[in-house]
Amino acid sequence: MTTPNTERLWNRSFILCLFNNLFLFTYYYALLTILPIYIMKSLGGTVKEAGLALTLFLISSIAVRPFSGLIVEKLGKKISFRGSGFLFVLFAFSYLFADSMWALLVIRFVHGIWFSILTTVTVPIANDFIPDHRKGEGMGYFVMSTNLAVVFGPLIALTVLQFTDFISLFAILTAVICLGFIFCLMVPVQENKLDRLTNKGEEKPLAFHDIIEMRAVPIGFVALLTAFAYSSIMSFITAYSESKDLLAYTSLFFIVFAISMIVVRPWVGKIYDRKGASAVIYPSFIFFALGLVVVSFVSNQWILWLSAIFIGIGYGSLFPCFQTVAIQSVPKQRMGHAISTFFTLFDLGMALGSVILGLIIAYYGYQMTYLFCAVITVATLCVYKYTVSASLKQPK
Repeated sequence: MTTPNTERLWNRSFILCLFNNLFLFTYYYALLTILPIYIMKSLGGTVKEAGLALTLFLISSIAVRPFSGLIVEKLGKKISFRGSGFLFVLFAFSYLFADSMWALLVIRFVHGIWFSILTTVTVPIANDFIPDHRKGEGMGYFVMSTNLAVVFGPLIALTVLQFTDFISLFAILTAVICLGFIFCLMVPVQENKLDRLTNKGEEKPLAFHDIIEMRAVPIGFVALLTAFAYSSIMSFITAYSESKDLLAYTSLFFIVFAISMIVVRPWVGKIYDRKGASAVIYPSFIFFALGLVVVSFVSNQWILWLSAIFIGIGYGSLFPCFQTVAIQSVPKQRMGHAISTFFTLFDLGMALGSVILGLIIAYYGYQMTYLFCAVITVATLCVYKYTVSASLKQPK
């Protein structure tokens, strides 16, 4: 069995965590891509109902997220990890039998609860198998598995749908998440001794500290603003590409995004561990802002792909750095709370961005919206400088 903090980064347990996370988010993004089509074509739903199905998942996830750290603390990492993983897989099967709009909406709402707990507990578990002196590099690779799923999920879903029907596609995606759960069962989860000692005491009334980890709020707020700007890509790049008659090249946008992120990942992680978070975060903000400016002036596929390079290097480096900073800002026994606080703010930024930027697009168009997001990104760099950077410990 691999022990936590082994000197080797690429140990068996860490690799199992990567594959579990990759399969989980591949399923998540595949479902996100095809559900609106399924609702409108098979269930006779409207665009608004398709949006509601996606939003309900996010609402339940955000609502439970602040309590996810407390749940992990009370139940322990092993039970939280495998229990939420099992329930998430169980509800994946229910899509095969959802023959009405109401049934699907209920499934989406409940599914979001298990997703919230599962994605909160996977981070501290993976962190246990990363050597202390390689945290930045290790978490970078862990988050990269999520970003790769952004490409693999939609690619698998849309490709399979060309050759089969929706029910068969749901069955294939259920098989994907079942494979991910097998990796979940193989991870040798170990509880921290301090966690067990903490949980043996008398039951105390629920306090604000049990829900929100204040030490993670500054970096979480920076992540919220960054997610707000990034939601312009996740939510609207397809519609924007279509308006420019470039829809056929959009799938390659995400592939270029992923390749750019993968190429710089080894250097980004090492720079983080040797020179500190700010050495990576400052230039990454600049790359991300440049990418948003470039995408606002898209006129052909080459400019679209160029923007993907900048965004892949920029945003693809920012998110793992933020997550590592959140983890390193608290003691081990508070890691679950820090991650739940961080993701609560990040998810809120994505949700707000999707709504507010949609309104801005309606009034001012795509170009002004992407330029606005570039300004937000530069402003977020300043927020990071004055709220987070000064408090970070520099590596020896």
